[in-house]
Amino acid sequence: MTPAEALARLRLARTEGVGPVMVRRLLARHGSAERALAALPRLGGRPLAPAPEAGAAREMEALARLGGRFLFAGTPGYPPLLDLLEDAPPALAVLGDPAALAPRAVALVGARNASAAGRRIAEELAGALARAGLVVVSGLARGVDAAAHLGALRAGRTVAAIAGGLDRPYPPENAALQARIAAEGGAVVAEAPLGTAPLARHFPRRNRIVAGLALGVVVVEAAPRSGSLITARLALEAGRELFAVPGSPLDPRCRGSNDLIRQGAHLTETAEDVLAHLPQAPRAAPPLAPRRAPPPRPAAEEPPPPAGAHGQVLELLGPSPIAVDDLLRRCHLSPAAVQAVLLELELAGSVEMLPGNRVALTGRG
Repeated sequence: MTPAEALARLRLARTEGVGPVMVRRLLARHGSAERALAALPRLGGRPLAPAPEAGAAREMEALARLGGRFLFAGTPGYPPLLDLLEDAPPALAVLGDPAALAPRAVALVGARNASAAGRRIAEELAGALARAGLVVVSGLARGVDAAAHLGALRAGRTVAAIAGGLDRPYPPENAALQARIAAEGGAVVAEAPLGTAPLARHFPRRNRIVAGLALGVVVVEAAPRSGSLITARLALEAGRELFAVPGSPLDPRCRGSNDLIRQGAHLTETAEDVLAHLPQAPRAAPPLAPRRAPPPRPAAEEPPPPAGAHGQVLELLGPSPIAVDDLLRRCHLSPAAVQAVLLELELAGSVEMLPGNRVALTGRG
């Protein structure tokens, strides 16, 4: 990837109103981030201003000064398991060794206010999994996460996904642990720009990275409606294996993890319980669009949708989701024209693309 294309990809990822799924669609349609940025202002029914080039360049320089680098979805070097997610981060900032993101990995998450027994279990499990050759992934939070990182560091490598920028370790008392992970063969990753404070709304996005980097997720002590259960749900949606350590029914910190076992998660007491059920590859859901961008094409080979195409597509849509394949069969347009119309309607806020390659009207356009 050329420096200009890398800068354009970061600008696209930082453009307000363009999320991870939309970035992938734009790259698939235009073949490069540079061409996608050029097309943004004329797409959809609302103005879309690309993120400034100077700001993206400053962010790249600041990350380089920290000793980090960016990895871009759909390109060599990007974590292969994470790249399977429909909403994989378009730009992932990495401190440490990016090679730690490629081997087989298992995530270990749990309560921030974990009991002494829960922390011990997490530390011992992580150490045993690391000795078995797995990379242990967690979220660098207090309690179970920190114990998992420490256990893995004693025997192998670990990866931490954080909710804020790489220059904003959270919680502050884990700043030394973050630095140690990056220095001892592991990696620390973040989707948020440098300087971003780890606000509550950022943690679910962090949780999807934790789940996406791993073949399976082990939950130790999770209360109902906890962040760990969000990670468990995201893991299941991504086709990953789910494990849970049983706990006392008298401890509210264990009710969520015990319920996972009732719902079919693998009961886990030792690393062998994980190794026996960890797959070679995830059962990923079909992607909404091709994961790899096609090679750049001359602009003349990418005509706009034909006149009346928007009306044909809108006439077939409603508030109930319909498969894009059904839409293609019912309208008299080429697949390329339908995808172009859907992209513009999505940017305008008129339609919503849903899992399973389905689409529905939003009622806003």
